[in-house]
Amino acid sequence: MRDNRTGKVRQLTTDGRDFASYCFRSKKKAVREGAAAGRWHGHVYLDFVQDDSEVGDLYVIDGLSGDRPMLRTKKMPLPNEKHVRQFRLYRYDADTGMGGCLPISPFKDPDVKLGYADTGDWLFFTRRSRGVDTLDLCKLHIPTGEIRLVIREVCKPHLNVSLFGYHILNGGKEILWWSERTGRGNWYLYDGNGKLKRRVSRGDNLVADRVERIDTLGRKMIFLGHGQEQCADPSYTYYYVASLDGGGQRLLTPGDGTHELSISPDGRYAIDTYSRMDMPPVYQVVSLHAPGKAHLFARQTDAELRRHGWQPPKLVSVPAADGKTLLYGVMYVPTNLDKSKKYPVISNPYPGPQDDQIPRRFTLDDNGNQSLAELGFVVVNVQPRGSSPLRGHDFYCYGYGNLRDYPLADDKHTIESLAARYSFIDLDRVGIYGHSGGGFMAAAAILTYPDFYKVAVAASGNHDNNQYIQWWGETFHGLTKRGGIPTNMELAGNLKGKLMLVTGDVDDNVPWVSTLRLADALIKHGKRFDMMVLPGKDHGVWSPYYQNLIRYYFLENLVSPIPRDINIIDHR
Repeated sequence: MRDNRTGKVRQLTTDGRDFASYCFRSKKKAVREGAAAGRWHGHVYLDFVQDDSEVGDLYVIDGLSGDRPMLRTKKMPLPNEKHVRQFRLYRYDADTGMGGCLPISPFKDPDVKLGYADTGDWLFFTRRSRGVDTLDLCKLHIPTGEIRLVIREVCKPHLNVSLFGYHILNGGKEILWWSERTGRGNWYLYDGNGKLKRRVSRGDNLVADRVERIDTLGRKMIFLGHGQEQCADPSYTYYYVASLDGGGQRLLTPGDGTHELSISPDGRYAIDTYSRMDMPPVYQVVSLHAPGKAHLFARQTDAELRRHGWQPPKLVSVPAADGKTLLYGVMYVPTNLDKSKKYPVISNPYPGPQDDQIPRRFTLDDNGNQSLAELGFVVVNVQPRGSSPLRGHDFYCYGYGNLRDYPLADDKHTIESLAARYSFIDLDRVGIYGHSGGGFMAAAAILTYPDFYKVAVAASGNHDNNQYIQWWGETFHGLTKRGGIPTNMELAGNLKGKLMLVTGDVDDNVPWVSTLRLADALIKHGKRFDMMVLPGKDHGVWSPYYQNLIRYYFLENLVSPIPRDINIIDHR
């Protein structure tokens, strides 16, 4: 700190270090004078420090980097490890010459995020417990360093980390807050001190999503929502306008499909585009100030596609394994489908929990599933329970404490239900494939139901969530002892069918150690399997080679299978 009146300079902190720096750069050799990361608020200086100094390293070797392989290193905390990211908020008062770190959280190992809304002398921030079941909104009085708790949200077993949000309005006099307290997400209005004024979004079946626009003068907001309208899939996106003063809520975007809004610069009108997998985009103009009417002005047509023999995939809904919960998705069939024949069926699921990856906008070949079906397969992509934050708290949290097994029974039940409905599905030839969480699920499925699934392709799978990122395992499985999350390795001895593992060698999202450990477990059980390492590929392994690898694997093992030993130690 330099006093410009005297020119005197003194050092304020001595605990800065690599990966716990008060500067923009975290490494000592990258720090230079004038690089402090904080900012002035009047005569008070605040510096928010993210301390990764004790976090363990992830190592990735890039074998294609040049003459010599290159080692890449990044910080990556693992679930239930002792050392995870820490946060500090340093405050220095130039008038008093006093400085130090503030007591920003009562939680052990919290997740802290600063807000940067213009609120005068107050700085809002959130702090979340490591168990992800308690979230506090706090405000710091910058001139004095006083911290006040404004709103505390407790949600067991865990908060909805995908949909949560908040907005500071009118300079901090009001707060728009998202909560799942009714079992479905809604927006609530508080005053600046944390007193609840009213619920803003409405609907018994509504799950409110992000806020698109707030008009503080007109006292209205536009937000996305799911589940309230009668439509083909409760996860379709609709837009609503609601009064901040409790004056009602109106649907802005009518039409059975998932919607996307493009608002005019003056905020009076918007172009609404909506579609489904079986319906090309429809375009309409809506009035933001007079919702309820929509002017249709254009729509795309699939007539030319149909003239060439194309047919849209089927939108399907089936009961979950509990016999009650409806699950939604898409089924692809060959263009030249002969209903008198039997076709192998392939599932392409994604277990979430942050997303179910079901395509809901019109596209010709989502994830290559239509082109895969054209090779002579029925391909299904149906959400399991626990896969989506858009269907309410109970659905979203279904897999808590059961992070490996929760989606498997639903996928099997989905295929069986569709086979009972469509006689051309062959239950004796069932395959499954997926990427990332879908890769983990594909391997878990063929190892859990080895007599049902005959072929599986598992790409970039987090087969061991104890080796994946901290927040994922701790949020969706719960805090437990280190190594306490079930793994696919524990099931390796069950393999009977054909399994191919795929991974990129520079994946720093789901490290390929998960794939290597599953391969090692299969080898220890004497199991024969296939494995493909894609050089230079990170987590996004997609390429024509990868896509055709999947196609050929299912053709060679579901359509024209070649008998071979599964156990290559005992030759069985």
